[in-house]
Amino acid sequence: MWSFIVALSVLLLFIAAVLCAVRAAQTARTPQGAVGWVVFLLSVPWAGVPLYLFLGHHRFTGYRVARRESERVVQGIKTYSQHIRPAPETLTMNVKPFEAIANLPVLKGNEAKLLVDGEATFGAIFDALDAAQDYILIQFYIVRADDLGLRLQAKLIEAAARGVKVRFMTDAVGSYHLPNSYYEDMRSAGIDVVMPADQRGPKFRFQLNYRNHRKTVVIDGITGFIGGHNVGDEYLGLDPKFGRWRDTHMRISGPIVSQLQLIFVEDWHWARDEDLLDELNWAAPDVGDNANAVIVATGPGDTTETGSMMFFSAIAAAQERIWLASPYFVPDIDVMTALTNAAMRGVDVRLLVPDVIDHKMPWLAAFAYFDEIIEAGVKVYRYTDGFMHQKAFVVDHTLAAVGTTNLDNRSFRLNFEAMALFFDADVAADLDEMFQVDFENSYELVKPLALQPAFVRYGAPLARLVSPIL
Repeated sequence: MWSFIVALSVLLLFIAAVLCAVRAAQTARTPQGAVGWVVFLLSVPWAGVPLYLFLGHHRFTGYRVARRESERVVQGIKTYSQHIRPAPETLTMNVKPFEAIANLPVLKGNEAKLLVDGEATFGAIFDALDAAQDYILIQFYIVRADDLGLRLQAKLIEAAARGVKVRFMTDAVGSYHLPNSYYEDMRSAGIDVVMPADQRGPKFRFQLNYRNHRKTVVIDGITGFIGGHNVGDEYLGLDPKFGRWRDTHMRISGPIVSQLQLIFVEDWHWARDEDLLDELNWAAPDVGDNANAVIVATGPGDTTETGSMMFFSAIAAAQERIWLASPYFVPDIDVMTALTNAAMRGVDVRLLVPDVIDHKMPWLAAFAYFDEIIEAGVKVYRYTDGFMHQKAFVVDHTLAAVGTTNLDNRSFRLNFEAMALFFDADVAADLDEMFQVDFENSYELVKPLALQPAFVRYGAPLARLVSPIL
């Protein structure tokens, strides 16, 4: 009897592995991911099947409903943009690929202020919260109930007390340890909170893999914030493990704030099945500056590989230089090819990554890619003045970008991300200055993988095997 049960269990496990393998072959977002899952599922079904149920990733088709619901606002923005389209002579780069990826137009009349550490970022955000008159939209991937998190909570409660409508949202995975009391205290104060347990989503596959990694603050539809900081004391450099936390946020104003607001509305609609379109201000004014900009939001609900394509388009457009900063470097084949091709064309390609370990697997996997790009002429800089977490890039003297998207498969295909792209020489100059300081606090990697310590030599190739899900 026992042998029959064992044989039946093995048979059912193998059938499940075959079904999962077929599903992976049909729906995986890349050929590499499909092959990896099929081989893993059929060779080690006892481990492959449960991991696939948790980590197998496909296109998140249900999320597209949110964009369809907000299409009238998209069309309104596009119609309005006819009056605030950049003059052709102010564009020294072809912006069409970025507009196609964003499904939104590049708009003129915007302004950006770089915020290059936690004190500057949250000081600016708290000032904006204090100045809010009508409403606040706020979303972070990670919120902690530490000193910074409680200070944020207090600011939101104060705003609600003076009649400002506050809507608060965070990611259920990123903020897993945030206690229910944090949410309940805000709800008791009249803040509209999306509770993680109440969020809509595909629960039947335990899809913890889809995460909303965006960090968005919008004040009255006029002022916005986007960047790499989450809400936690470590982002102020107060964690002794990491020390100084090097991150970048951006304060934006002008018509693209409406685009950032639109992304929040779509996320809110998905989480709550609630339409905010008619309750918000969609006429963010031209601030008089001539900065051209667009918000590029990407995620697993997109029908094409928008995250990877954004980087590919930026790298392909570079004529003189492209400098990129990312805490994680686990790229796909297309981005690897674009980087090596740019370096071979004579473009000054620099990649800034942290020397400090945050998450060990992606940190190790990156070493499996460095030799190839360095051989092609890419310069890899490892940041040593604390932990470097920023997501930013600058192309020539034309394009500057700050946001939430990392140079890895997770950001390309699994996370919901957003970047603010400015086609403006002044903003590019600000990022140039920022990068120069970061390079001074880094060293150039010249030692190949073969000469790295043993745990890196042997760990990097193994980590690369699971790169499609890192």
